[in-house]
Amino acid sequence: MRVRTVLRPIVRYDLPASLVVFLVAVPLSLGIALASGAPVAAGLIAAVIGGVVAGALGGSAMQVSGPAAGLTVVLAETISTFGWAVTCAITVAAGALQILFGLSRIARAALAISPAIVHGMLAGIGVTIVLGQLHVILGGKAQSSAVENIAELPGQIVAHHDAATMIGILTIAILLIWPKLPQVVRRVPGPLAAIATATVVSVAAGMTLPRVELPTDLLNVRFAPQLPSTGWGAFALAVLTIAVIASVESLLSAVAVDQLHTGPRANLDRELIGQGAANMVSGALGGLPVTGVIVRSSTNVAAGAKSRASAILHGVWVLLFVVVLAGLIENIPLAALAGLLVHVGAKLVDPAYMREVFAHGDLPTYLLTLAGVVLFDLLTGVLAGILLAIVMMLRRTMWSGIHAEPEGDGWRVVVEGVLTFLSVPRLSKVLATVPARTTVRLELVVDYLDHAAFESLTKWQHAHELAGGTVDVDEIGHPWIAEGKAGRPTRNRADAKSMPRWLAPWSDWQAVDTAIPTQQTHRGATEFQRRAAHLLRDTLSDLADGQQPRTLFITCGDSRVVPNLITTSGPGDLFTIRNIGNLVPANQADASMNAAVEFAVGVLGVSEIVVCGHSSCGAMTALADGPPAGPLEEWLMHAEPTARRDGEPTLDGVRPERANDQLALHNVLQQLDHLRDYPKVAAAEARGQLRLTGMYFDVGAAQVHLYDTGTRTFRPAGTPATNPST
Repeated sequence: MRVRTVLRPIVRYDLPASLVVFLVAVPLSLGIALASGAPVAAGLIAAVIGGVVAGALGGSAMQVSGPAAGLTVVLAETISTFGWAVTCAITVAAGALQILFGLSRIARAALAISPAIVHGMLAGIGVTIVLGQLHVILGGKAQSSAVENIAELPGQIVAHHDAATMIGILTIAILLIWPKLPQVVRRVPGPLAAIATATVVSVAAGMTLPRVELPTDLLNVRFAPQLPSTGWGAFALAVLTIAVIASVESLLSAVAVDQLHTGPRANLDRELIGQGAANMVSGALGGLPVTGVIVRSSTNVAAGAKSRASAILHGVWVLLFVVVLAGLIENIPLAALAGLLVHVGAKLVDPAYMREVFAHGDLPTYLLTLAGVVLFDLLTGVLAGILLAIVMMLRRTMWSGIHAEPEGDGWRVVVEGVLTFLSVPRLSKVLATVPARTTVRLELVVDYLDHAAFESLTKWQHAHELAGGTVDVDEIGHPWIAEGKAGRPTRNRADAKSMPRWLAPWSDWQAVDTAIPTQQTHRGATEFQRRAAHLLRDTLSDLADGQQPRTLFITCGDSRVVPNLITTSGPGDLFTIRNIGNLVPANQADASMNAAVEFAVGVLGVSEIVVCGHSSCGAMTALADGPPAGPLEEWLMHAEPTARRDGEPTLDGVRPERANDQLALHNVLQQLDHLRDYPKVAAAEARGQLRLTGMYFDVGAAQVHLYDTGTRTFRPAGTPATNPST
């Protein structure tokens, strides 16, 4: 019974999926072997070993492995340099290195390579494949380098074209048309249909043209690798190159395949071990290097595979096909495989991805990698891409914007970003433009400031002040200069902690000048215009002709309660009413409050009303102790229902110690009751269009509490409520 349970999903899902993948893998394996300059049988051996060994031992259940187009260029160079037997030894050694990578658990580190480099490498490989295989289609022979292929291509184009050209063009045409055909027809994989059609046409027409050659006895497999007699440094470099490229391609494919299914996620370290084992076996038996292949893997998922059995079975089908139908393979024209490779190579150059990297600013890295692979070799292209990516990363992370401009009778110098020794030359150049004996406002908006930059700034400040000028250092954020001058330099960015000015009180970043009582307001308004206005302009522009707030927020006039801050809201979100004690007078006794509530509910159509009290409330203290005679006493008469309210509201089950805080909790609930006396409020709440929320802000703890009707307590914001309605 257990065996039947295990076999049922394999037979239902994995068996048919494996047949589809097998039909895709055979022509691609033959074409990749041809493009690499390896024996054609090497591609089939790699397909078998990749399916069975990597499928069984790898960490990605849905990934299908085999020979990949991404290694064709480096393999062609390796075979040209060392010969086929030594290349097999390189494949074995690269597999062993991959196993070490997997055992070292560094698989995810390989993903640190920029995708722009990986895709640029693949695009360069694609261009190189196309340039080489076009010669085969045109009846010629691929040259040893992409540059030579480019130089020879014009002559090849104008030369006489024979049957090979017709077969190659026919193959490409079928591949281009196939995706547009009905779904029933497309159940047959396009590469298989193209190669089969081209082969039948060439045989039926009696065309004489180069075809695939296979050994007479494919089953007579011997141990193929051979170590080089000299050139061990180049041998080691080739091993490292193939191991790294195969690993990165396999890991990226595994990560991509994980996005296509909902099954178990890939174990990337195990995947490297499985890929390494497959490469050791493939190289030992005379096969091409193996990698995870996204084309086969995505086909596997799309065909309905559920486990690694599909990948393993596809390898078995390739082996049976080679044994039983080797004669058919030898009828395949090389021009048909070249046409398939031109199509595969062209697809490696993805215009959509080029637009994506352009949008992210990484197009130079992509293009440099592509050009390096095409004009030089794969390793040079990748290293050039990595170097440029590092330079661009340093430029982005170490960027500093430095500029100086006249401001009134003085000068304003602004320094933004990361200020390090790399920025000192430009910093010195800009500071040198500031005239002597002037008043300078130096604004620092920096994420990091190292010792070299600190010394440059402080020395310039000292020199400018000695010459009769003044320098007002305004550090917006962490006080790097102030801490350095105090002998407490901040060494790490993680230690730089500061509150943004739009959250901090004036006293944190402005000196109080009692002689100019309006200074802080003016300075704050100036800071808004400089730092925040441009960020909010689009939002405020959309709100210029009207408002549609979602919440009516009734709270106390206490300066410590900042509604937009404690609700993380912005312009247009809260319709706010503030008064002493956040009171909603009973029986609609206050015209101002009546107008505000009616307007918010009846005209603006808010979906929520919040009444927010707070700790240490002066109004509640006055209510508890007796207010002084006068307007305050008259206003607090509206709070008498709060003083008479029964019950003991709590903060997360705990009653506050101070009487005024207990009253503040009572007061929130009492004002919610008063709101329900408004006909429009009651009607909207009854229709489910309006929600009333009780809120309490503990100032000292910076903790917002929300009233939970299920537990009848104010619970800390973020904890699940037992009843979402209030």
